[in-house]
Amino acid sequence: MLADPSVEAVLICLPNALHHHAAIDALDAGKHVYLEKPLATDLGDARSVLDVWRRSGLVGMIGFNYRFNPLHQSARRHIERKIVGEIVGARSIFSSAARELPEWKKNRQTGGGVLLDFASHHVDLMRYFFRQEIQQVYAELRSQRSEEDSATLELRLTDSTLVQSFFTTSALDEDRFEFYGTNGKLTFDRHLSRSVEITDAARTMIEVKRLRQACESLARNPPLFGRFLGGGNEPSFARAVAHFVAAVRGEVKASPDFEDGYRSLAVIAAAEESAGTGRAVRVSSFDDEDSAR
Repeated sequence: MLADPSVEAVLICLPNALHHHAAIDALDAGKHVYLEKPLATDLGDARSVLDVWRRSGLVGMIGFNYRFNPLHQSARRHIERKIVGEIVGARSIFSSAARELPEWKKNRQTGGGVLLDFASHHVDLMRYFFRQEIQQVYAELRSQRSEEDSATLELRLTDSTLVQSFFTTSALDEDRFEFYGTNGKLTFDRHLSRSVEITDAARTMIEVKRLRQACESLARNPPLFGRFLGGGNEPSFARAVAHFVAAVRGEVKASPDFEDGYRSLAVIAAAEESAGTGRAVRVSSFDDEDSAR
């Protein structure tokens, strides 16, 4: 396929441990590449992909598709406009119900584990929401049903904003963000929310109201109802691929690109070191100085 001159671009959706080899082969063959995250399973392989991509002049887009979800785009606008004042901290949860996993997802060596699977998405989204880098991470890991299937992260951003996150593949389907500001809070769940919920500092949202809003969201939004029933109608996938096609045509700049993939993986590598040593780790110690913006 890569030898076929009529093929201009490829989407790589292989098991994680095969990503970097496939990406390099495609770039060497002169193909534009949309690569599902992660960029690679370690920073050494990720740097190899970066080097080949930079020399190629081709489009290299990483599969952080959730940047294209309308809820996430709306949340970033709210943060930038300071709808709830200055953000003082954030929390996130990304979990899934306990399902049978393919064998490669059960072991870190073959690219499995909740850090590469779920945490890499939220790490990228925090960079997207705040337009800044993650400087320090403290992490703890637990292996219950498979290797490293649960994790907690404590992140410190460039401006010292603190973020707490929990990830697991052994609970229920939830993908939730909370941003605490000096004048209130922004909240949404990708699976249930129709819009970003804005809570004034003087108000207290009660559980009955939350339930009513969730039901109203499902009733008024058929695609949302489909996701609730397990239909998998996540809108960001198609939007991300459409953006890639536009980038290949030269209509837009590809984003997120392979550098974004590298920066997310650098945070994951720091998290793994933190979990192994029991101390906070500065992400800059893993960073690629040549890719600094």
